Amino acid sequence: MNLASAASIEDLRRMAHRRLPAMLSGFVDSGASSEATLAANSRDFDRWTLNQRVLVDISSRSLATHFLGADRPLPFMLAPLGLTGMLWPRGEEAAARAAAASGIPYCLSTASICSLEEVVAAAGPGTVYYQLYVMTDRALTERMVERAEAAGIDTLFLTVDTIVGGIREADIRSGFRTADRPSPKAALDILRHPGWALGMLRESPRPRLGNLSEWGEFNGLMAQAAALVRQLDPTLSWTDLRWLRDRWKGRLVIKGILSVDDAQRAVDAGADAIVVSNHGGRQLDGARSAIAVLPEIAAAVGGRAEILFDSGIRRGAQIVKALALGADACMLGRAFVYGLSVAGEAGVAKAIDLVRNEMDITLALMGVTSIAELKGNGRVLVRDESAPRQ
Repeated sequence: MNLASAASIEDLRRMAHRRLPAMLSGFVDSGASSEATLAANSRDFDRWTLNQRVLVDISSRSLATHFLGADRPLPFMLAPLGLTGMLWPRGEEAAARAAAASGIPYCLSTASICSLEEVVAAAGPGTVYYQLYVMTDRALTERMVERAEAAGIDTLFLTVDTIVGGIREADIRSGFRTADRPSPKAALDILRHPGWALGMLRESPRPRLGNLSEWGEFNGLMAQAAALVRQLDPTLSWTDLRWLRDRWKGRLVIKGILSVDDAQRAVDAGADAIVVSNHGGRQLDGARSAIAVLPEIAAAVGGRAEILFDSGIRRGAQIVKALALGADACMLGRAFVYGLSVAGEAGVAKAIDLVRNEMDITLALMGVTSIAELKGNGRVLVRDESAPRQ
């Protein structure tokens, strides 16, 4: 597939759909239940419009900013997504290398094919963060924390909006994550995608969740993934957050915040940062879009902890809006996964470049030369078209 012809993340999405079997493209693209929140995540960005300014010297401009303890050339990073090693051989390593080459962090999911030690080795020290699920088997959770420390990871993302799995109808229909082996229909579809199939057979003939390889014996990846979902601890509470804050000496980020009250409680409990997110519309269907709630959360806790944002980002202009509305940085999820699915590391690099270029051009046409200027004048530069006029 010709990456050079991709002009947008949507182009990469279409390419990814051509390369991947239907059960995998459905897994990547689908949301929970009716997918109302999935749709709102993208649609609600249109509520906000950008202020065009002309006759401004924009010959010298930068997208550099500071978040999660370091100066970055870009105000975004790569989000944790499970099973990305099924989209491209050793996909987590490929994504981490592309992120490191662009100077931005990559957050590895607990549910990854490559282990956290392998991903850190591939990308280099200081470039990989780790996303943690709390399990009913707390010894396993403790072991995950110990391994992250031993690997030199300094930032832990605790995902708190998945104490039970959302109802993802596309996965139920395809049998993805529920069947021990592909159905005859799915097997035939795999044969129709030889590029994906041969690559996976060559590099990962028997894929497993690398971070859970020491946790029991399972009949294949899907059985292992299903067991992981069953292990998610429904008793997870603010008490557990305080335990983890005491246990983890590095930077702690709470991912899955969608209300002012929860944001304030997370910061009070010692979170260094929060991620305003509804899990990409994959958990509570009918929840508010992430961009709709961001300004309220930023007004309540901005300055007390860093605010990251994810859910629905497909365009550089959407990152511009999120930063103007109070985010310190954003997280790319499906946007980078489409590129990964098309061409591995090169595809992730392409996705990053597309978003970078869109941000740069958007800010130039707004007459803005820096991220600091954008954030300092956000409410002037971005306008809520649904608000009553004064």
